[in-house]
Amino acid sequence: MRKALRFLLGFFLFFITFGLYFTNRLMYMRTKDPLFVVDREQTAGRYNPDDFDRIPKREVLITSPFGYPLKAIVLEPHHTKKYVIICHGVTENKFNSIKYMNLFIERGFNAVIYDHRRHGESGGKTTSYGHYEKFDLKAIVDWLKADQGPHLLLGIHGESMGAATMLLYAGMLEDGADFYIADCPFSDFKAQLAYRLKREFKLPGKVFLPVADLFLRIRDRYSLQSIAPITVIDSIKKPILFIHSKEDDFILPTMTQALYEKKKGPKKLYLAENGVHAQSLNENKEDYEQVIDEFLHDFVFSPIFKR
Repeated sequence: MRKALRFLLGFFLFFITFGLYFTNRLMYMRTKDPLFVVDREQTAGRYNPDDFDRIPKREVLITSPFGYPLKAIVLEPHHTKKYVIICHGVTENKFNSIKYMNLFIERGFNAVIYDHRRHGESGGKTTSYGHYEKFDLKAIVDWLKADQGPHLLLGIHGESMGAATMLLYAGMLEDGADFYIADCPFSDFKAQLAYRLKREFKLPGKVFLPVADLFLRIRDRYSLQSIAPITVIDSIKKPILFIHSKEDDFILPTMTQALYEKKKGPKKLYLAENGVHAQSLNENKEDYEQVIDEFLHDFVFSPIFKR
């Protein structure tokens, strides 16, 4: 009897310990120091402070529906109603978005870069990998539409978690932009965690993820099942360009391929030859730009798809 009680007690303690540890890792993932991101992007030649300072811009604080401020920079070098919102990946901040911003500014767009919750200069206590972030993105979109009026041509570009956030936003009966570019998203966060658990810790996801899910439901009021762009992708009507590096072993390119296959209507897929996770632009710049130009020509500025 005592052995059975000791076993049950041990199992209960392991259950609690794992649940707290794993959800702490998810909810409070360490973000990169903003100065590190700035220095990295500047050293790589993707961010030039002088060029950036010369662009007419506004810094704004937009209130999340959950009460905290979202720090955004609105860059407006062009007298146009064409805008792109850039969503960065997990642990990054808005300065990681500058390389994508530059692509669209060169193509006549204005841009909005912003910090996700709990990143950079934005508020928020936890990271939720798209669950709460999609409502913050809605706040950014709503603010921009109110600021610019009804004749806005809007695109959204997302990288990694930012891409998943964008797809979740577009799929929640919103579809509030005119086009989307999803660079290396996961299709299902639960499946992504199962893959990382097996690869990094040799642990079976079927055993441990239900524990993590239970603790997330209790601690942060959402479920892993709610972070699955694959479940909403077929409700997105506007054009999507899907991008992924073939060599990405953090989020597998098969996730993007599954999203592409399930998406109905206008779509395009680009699998970059070089680069690991979130490096498609950095390692394939000419091809990346060419694909963006083709996508914009075929699906955004084509008379067939004009609103």
